[in-house]
Amino acid sequence: MHSILGIELSENEEFMVKVLTHRDFLDCERVRALHRSVGDRKILECCERNNIASIAADALAQCYGWENLAIWWQQAYEDVDARISQYMDELEKAGSILDSYDIPLVALKNSGITKALYPHYGACPMGDIDVLVRKSDFRQAHKILTEHGYTFKFRSSMEEENLDKAEQGGGAEYSVPLRNGDNLWFELQWRPVSGRWIRPDQEPTAEELVKRSVKYEGKNVRILSPEDNLLQVALHTAKHTFVRAPGFRLHTDVDRIVRAEKINWELFETMVCALQVKTAVFFSLALASDLLGTPIPIDLMERIRPNVLKERLMVRWLEKVGLFEPEAKKWGRLGYIIFVALLYDDLKGLFKGVFPSVTSINDYYSNENRLLIPALYIRRLAGLIFQHTLVK
Repeated sequence: MHSILGIELSENEEFMVKVLTHRDFLDCERVRALHRSVGDRKILECCERNNIASIAADALAQCYGWENLAIWWQQAYEDVDARISQYMDELEKAGSILDSYDIPLVALKNSGITKALYPHYGACPMGDIDVLVRKSDFRQAHKILTEHGYTFKFRSSMEEENLDKAEQGGGAEYSVPLRNGDNLWFELQWRPVSGRWIRPDQEPTAEELVKRSVKYEGKNVRILSPEDNLLQVALHTAKHTFVRAPGFRLHTDVDRIVRAEKINWELFETMVCALQVKTAVFFSLALASDLLGTPIPIDLMERIRPNVLKERLMVRWLEKVGLFEPEAKKWGRLGYIIFVALLYDDLKGLFKGVFPSVTSINDYYSNENRLLIPALYIRRLAGLIFQHTLVK
């Protein structure tokens, strides 16, 4: 397999990335060899620390058969399978409710992949469901969902349950009770990525994405078009700096989309260049290619590749903070800011990211007072520097 980044892995690490590959393309011979070499218990401990035990269980079942696996692997899979089954039921229910009001609902990231492309629920662990609606539908969708038992509530204590602020930020969160007594976090967004460091003009609009989205037969939930879907998960992985929780398992999103869908790579490249996100997308695709063997066109990778010094610096930095152990501390405040700054394609893009246009600032803060604009820029800069509660 051609290595793009040249990252070396231990046997434990190689096992973990091998079992994350799409189940139809597993290298079972190598998986079995690594499993025997490392040992079942040690493998289980590694997978549990990296939050991939249920995915590994599914892969091992493909290689050995369930009847030949220890009970803990079956339990790991069944626990996730039961939970994600309820998540998918709730997603379909929400799609059906909003569809009755002519509001199309698009499932994002792992939610959409699991619903339409990779329906092996136990191998699709996720902590929440992310969906997209048009900005023009956001408030009505919020009203409808709250009328159907969705409680408007943010997980982070730093967030305020204020609909105006939620809309400014790109979306709202809801707590949803499930039939078994568990709770689901449901994110309703009108911005597809909505990262603090992602400029709004670096994302396709929700209106564009919904218009190009695909509705599968028998489902009231839509998913993004193949190219939009791949771009969105690549940017989402970059938003997590490729290694922050939930960790390297995010790269399965790229792998599963590429292997399940027919990607128009020429169109995809045009979108990447137009949005000026070559560096972020390059690393998302390169890591999926190197770790999971995802078939990414090499000529595309060469055309979006950053300069050699920048690439080497970022690769060494990722190796230093560690691709694995997502719950471990990864970044200090300054290191995080510098690394994210490197994700911009050039200094002009970085400057625009820190200091977006006056129109963007006014839209984001719902401001109509020209005299407040300098204060809003200061507020944004302070937020970028100090409000990094997601950083680990």
